[in-house]
Amino acid sequence: MPRRATIRDVAQRAGVSKSTVSLVLQGSQLVRDSTRAQVEVAMAELDYVYNRAAAGLRGAAKGLVGLVINDLRNPFFTEFAASAQMGFAERGFATVIANTDEDPALQAQVIDSMIEHGVTAMVISPAYGDPSGFDRIARAGVPCMQVLRMVDPRTDLFPFASLDYAEGGRLAARHLVEAGARRIAFVGGLEDRPITLERMQGYAGVMEAEGRAPRVFPGRPSRSFGRELALELARSHPEVDAAVCFSDLVALGMLSGFAEAGVPLGEAFRLVGFDDIEECSLVYPQLSSVRCNTTRFGRDAARTLLAWIDDGERPPDTRRLPVELVARRSSLGETR
Repeated sequence: MPRRATIRDVAQRAGVSKSTVSLVLQGSQLVRDSTRAQVEVAMAELDYVYNRAAAGLRGAAKGLVGLVINDLRNPFFTEFAASAQMGFAERGFATVIANTDEDPALQAQVIDSMIEHGVTAMVISPAYGDPSGFDRIARAGVPCMQVLRMVDPRTDLFPFASLDYAEGGRLAARHLVEAGARRIAFVGGLEDRPITLERMQGYAGVMEAEGRAPRVFPGRPSRSFGRELALELARSHPEVDAAVCFSDLVALGMLSGFAEAGVPLGEAFRLVGFDDIEECSLVYPQLSSVRCNTTRFGRDAARTLLAWIDDGERPPDTRRLPVELVARRSSLGETR
């Protein structure tokens, strides 16, 4: 990854002193217009970014880590961000966290702002779409990890860490087969998203091994979609007796919809979510789910990035942490 340009580099390119460059950056009126223009041309040629905050941060902490999250409204990503932030804080790093709301344009803006404010490194759970923001990171020479989603395929520049989603789908589907379910559906997830295909992969493999036709009901990973789909299944697809959900939000919505339709979970219908957010163990009936252990994953991401920037231990290009199935009443029923 290329070295980030410094004030000294700009001064040498422009043929002026470092103090002159500093005056230009501060907007001082003491610099002649012709000199200012000369410095600005050098900055553009070197792709120099003014580090507004680094000097103050060096006095208060070891550095600043940028944490860019695609959807902080989703408890799964919130749990990850909180645990990663704590991991950085324990090593003396401050963290700036931004929610991009699944908007790649906003993501690019956030990346520019974080680089301008002097982040030491970045962790990005990216929004799908235009990945051009990663080019900006590469030019700035900022170490950056992609987590949970891979948007930029250049893992030699932006190492990728995630969870074994395919194995999670397999565990969930196998559990439902062993619990006696016969017609198992995969519910939720947008069809064009790699993460949907990953979570569906293990489910599809179990269905093929069992000689059963897969039933897929794609949709936005939200509670509202889950509720509407549960009502539709109860009304129009009574043959479907179990589901692996793309996420816990979908499963929690289905739990609500089946309660509304009078369908007892764990008996007439068996349900497994994905992520195992805290709410799964608090609702009734308790929701079976694929545990991704976001607390462990967040702390692991922090340790991995800090080993990179502190000790020079570059992460592997791609790494996936294990998952496990946590079976509760929504798939086991009341008497198990």
